[in-house]
Order: sequence, then structure tokens, then C-alpha cells
Amino acid sequence: MRAKKRLFIGLLTVSLVFFLLTIGIMIYSYYSGLYSVYKYVILFIVIISLVVIIVSALGVLGMVLTIMNIKTYGPIQKLMIFAVKILYPMAITLGKVFGIPSDKIRSSFVEVNNHLVLTSGLKVKPERLLVLVPHCIQKDFCAQKITIDPLRCKRCGRCNIGSLIDLAEKYAVNIAVVPGGTLARRAVIKYKPHAIVAIACERDLTSGIQDTRPIPVLGVLNERPEGPCHNCIVDVSDVEKAIRFFIVEGEMV
Repeated sequence: MRAKKRLFIGLLTVSLVFFLLTIGIMIYSYYSGLYSVYKYVILFIVIISLVVIIVSALGVLGMVLTIMNIKTYGPIQKLMIFAVKILYPMAITLGKVFGIPSDKIRSSFVEVNNHLVLTSGLKVKPERLLVLVPHCIQKDFCAQKITIDPLRCKRCGRCNIGSLIDLAEKYAVNIAVVPGGTLARRAVIKYKPHAIVAIACERDLTSGIQDTRPIPVLGVLNERPEGPCHNCIVDVSDVEKAIRFFIVEGEMV
């Protein structure tokens, strides 16, 4: 079941309120009779913090408008990226305070990110699209070294790797099977994509989306019936929809 976008947006908003309260305390300290040298330091911190909060608030507003299907433009999209960078750690912390599982927050973040990408209407050439597949999709008993070359897959049908390679060949897009974040970054450097379709768990998708900015990423969450990082599966139709969105004119997911 997909997480609600409003969870992540709500936590970002609460984070903004928290920062505003912190600034309020600083302003109170400024007028509470401290030595002048400390007043100047506090004033400087307050001014910088207010600028950051205003910019972040505009970014959160941009996300809300986008989710409401109101078109946003380049500068607003940059503010949205800035807001996530600043407020995401606080959102995770607040989630722990409220007893919200981190993966649920991350899943909500992925939903928000995907919505922002989809509303951008971005189209790329097939050779500029990269499909990133985690190694855990491969069955643990398989002896094929597909992280070296995905085409070594025998396409026996016992895991999703063969179907994903079929998709890559059908749409003439790049595909890489990677065991972790470091090799995923190497694949991005190698293929120089203009867009990415990434399959991963909530944690890896969240970090990957942020690490590869400004390259747009559509995230597809894997399923883990046997536990984390072990014989995972993915809905191949969701991956195909994401590929088609990027390379087929007029296609929406």
C-alpha cells in the first residue's frame, strides 16, 4: 500500500513550525539584556535562519501546489529541492518522536518526489534513460554475475531480472544491476543519464533520489517477502510505466 503524500508534507510543515519557534526563542534572548556582542551574533543567526525558513516555506508551498495539480516553474522547483534538503532530517526526527516508522516517511517522500517528476512532463531520448536495479532482485542461488553485465542473465523467469532486461531492450534504454549505492553512482557517471528509473527499498530510494539531484528520478519500491535485501521482487508493470513516461510523448503514469 502506497504511503500518503500528505504525511511527508505534514512533517515538513511541522519542521518549519519548530524552526520558527527556535527563532522566536532567539529573538526573545536578543531582547533579554544580553551583552551587545552576543546580541549581534544572535541577530545574525536570526536573519540567516529567517531567510532559510522563508525559502523552505516557499518550497513546501510549491510542493503543495504541485500536488494540487497547479503548474510550477523552474525557480519554484529549485526551492522545493532546497526545502527537502533542509527539512528532511528534521522530518525523520519528528517522525520518530511521533512514533511514525521511518520507512513510512521515506515511502511518502518517494510518492511526493514521483508526483513532482510526473508533473514536470520531462521527456528524454531512450539512450539517456537509465534503469537502476538492485542486486537483491536476483535469486540468491543464481550463479550469473549480472552486476558485471546484466546480459549474462539466462532469463529463466525465476526472478524479475530477465523481465527487466526485456523491458530495457524493448525500449532501447540503459540498465544496470548494482549491489549498492557506490556502484549505483558509478553507473550514473558511466551512462550520464538525463533521467533515472530506480528500483529499491525506501531507504535506498530516498538517499539515491537526493544523491542524484538534479537528475530526475522515478522511484519504484521493491517488495521484500523474504526480508530486506534478499530475493526481492518488483512489479515489472510499474517499471514499464515509469520508462514509458520518460520516453513516450503524452504518456502519464
